[in-house]
Amino acid sequence: MKKILFLFIILVSMNVNAQSSFKSFFELSPPKRTWVLFHPFKAKKSLAISKETNRVSDSIAKTNLLDGDKSGGQVDAFRHAYWMARLHQEIGEKAARSLGKAHEKENYLTFKKNKLEDGIVPDEISSKMDLHNNEQGLKLISRNSGLTRKALIYKIINTIKKGEMKIIKKDKKGNFLTCEGKRIAKSQLKGKWKNNKCLTSSNNT
Repeated sequence: MKKILFLFIILVSMNVNAQSSFKSFFELSPPKRTWVLFHPFKAKKSLAISKETNRVSDSIAKTNLLDGDKSGGQVDAFRHAYWMARLHQEIGEKAARSLGKAHEKENYLTFKKNKLEDGIVPDEISSKMDLHNNEQGLKLISRNSGLTRKALIYKIINTIKKGEMKIIKKDKKGNFLTCEGKRIAKSQLKGKWKNNKCLTSSNNT
């Protein structure tokens, strides 16, 4: 009975028709379904912010403000920081952080199924990068802050250029490198959650 009530609340909060809502809910990964069940009234707002984040990040990637790298680079770092900052601003720090953690749990399940996330199969080092950048994003703003989105964008970009976020070390051709600067062959990365990729400061491009 409680589960049915939770699902009803989700349908109302998402403000869409019942059939598509049930479909969308059950298409979520188990970690994200759990998050929605515990935060039914924040689900609709978090979905809107997630879509907003993707739009803003795609726009940033087309400029020369950052390195243009959506998978392990500065744009990737920007996306996670912006996502968490906006969620913190709209739904609160605790709910935002738990959604970020649910996303990383989803990435591990994606790895287990060998599916692509942002163009590559996720791995442990990518998850560590994301969690670090999530925390940086949470620090940049407070709930109900009057900071405009434009101001937030430049605040995040400045934080990235100061080296306060993390990216994955690559060469100019986009090959992953070890912390010693050695190129990692793709065969060494395939199917491995743990590998020799290297986290580095976000201004080390």
